[in-house]
Amino acid sequence: MSRYRSTAKTAARTYMQPMAGWWTKNPYFVRYMVREGSALLLTAYALVLLVGLWRLSQGAAAFDAWRAALASPLSVVFHAVGLVMVVYHSYTWFDVMPKTAPDQPIDPKLITGGGIAAAVAVSVLILAALLWGAP
Repeated sequence: MSRYRSTAKTAARTYMQPMAGWWTKNPYFVRYMVREGSALLLTAYALVLLVGLWRLSQGAAAFDAWRAALASPLSVVFHAVGLVMVVYHSYTWFDVMPKTAPDQPIDPKLITGGGIAAAVAVSVLILAALLWGAP
């Protein structure tokens, strides 16, 4: 027998909260998870656009085939859901921005309003440029 006596106690049983579905009980976390999930859809849409660039590099026939694939009903639904998710993601991002910004000498709500106004103005300018340059 050892002359040193252990003073360590046996480990207590630690409570482990179940991890599955805990976020569904709080509306704040549901909105957060939907926003985070929308980023996955945006990634998929970016990959669709990259495939379009790749097909464009292969020639007119390959690009036309890619565009024809985008006219399928499944693709139209994907784009409609993507549009809704982009709008939701953008809205929630601009909603969170004033809460995370450092102290400013102006009201954070003005920053949000200014950001949305700037995004709308840039979008209108891009649309006008596209329409003006269209044949």
